[in-house]
Amino acid sequence: MIELSGLTKRYGEKTAVDDLTFSVRPGIVTGFLGPNGAGKSTTMRMMLGLDNPTAGDVHIDGKHYAQLKDPLRYIGALLDAKAMHGGRSAYNHLLCLAQSNGIPKSRVHEVLDTVGLTAVAKKKAKGFSLGMGQRLGIAGALLGDPQILMFDEPVNGLDPEGIHWIRNLMKSLAAAGRTVFVSSHLMSEMALTADHLVVIGQGRLLADMSMPEFIRQNSRAYVRLRSPQRERLLDVLHRSGITVVETGNGSLEVDGHSPEELGELAASHQLVLHELSPQQASLEEAFMQLTAESVEYHAHTDQPAQQAQPAQPGWGEGWQQRDNTENNGKREA
Repeated sequence: MIELSGLTKRYGEKTAVDDLTFSVRPGIVTGFLGPNGAGKSTTMRMMLGLDNPTAGDVHIDGKHYAQLKDPLRYIGALLDAKAMHGGRSAYNHLLCLAQSNGIPKSRVHEVLDTVGLTAVAKKKAKGFSLGMGQRLGIAGALLGDPQILMFDEPVNGLDPEGIHWIRNLMKSLAAAGRTVFVSSHLMSEMALTADHLVVIGQGRLLADMSMPEFIRQNSRAYVRLRSPQRERLLDVLHRSGITVVETGNGSLEVDGHSPEELGELAASHQLVLHELSPQQASLEEAFMQLTAESVEYHAHTDQPAQQAQPAQPGWGEGWQQRDNTENNGKREA
């Protein structure tokens, strides 16, 4: 279990993490959500002792990370898939980690097989694609067979097969009683993976609850009805004291009543229904609703692209060219 108590981190006058208190329990996948700049990465770094908190505490199975002997046996983490020596092979990278934590050499072969990198075990990491590097980072997290696992954007760079694999891996780890803590901006993937959510905004805790409860509390649920006898249906609903929202596409929306109740009401008046469907917001919609006031970086699309200012000559032009060259190189890699 991971326990945070009053965790705070300040950089000068900037408060990146503000009095966070929550627990990450075993047996479930806990999703960690927040807008850009919310303090998620800083929080995860403090969990692993990479940053010192200004105030508060983090305990891993009752101890500070620095007190853990052979920490990879307690907690495995993927924070940055690029955090490896590019000149080492995948095998040697994992072997160094294993030797530093008293993990047998045989475990290196096991995790390479688990993540699907056995065929490239002797290849240098600097030649790996983004997805292969991600798999190697996941292998490092699994290396010590720990009871606690932390993943930051684990599906980054993975193909559909890889995404399906890591999703099932996290679920199976939680089902085996392990603590799984995962941060991601991919709401559709988080909706399929997480059982519980911890949401922060501007460093503060906004929500700590189950996935269904989070969606229920931060979105509107309603029943959509469509009927060729629309006017009669409207009349029946109004006479029954039911508030109806009329939409532009001819359907009707009703809050606060179950599909069964509305279906029985329509049947009792011999009304034909072409649609009777409960509607629930997605995780993304609920997240946007909750964090609307906590978004620090806003993008705007109201300025036409052709109005963009041209690059300035001289140093600025050279800088822009160099930046584009570097980006192109990254894409090709």
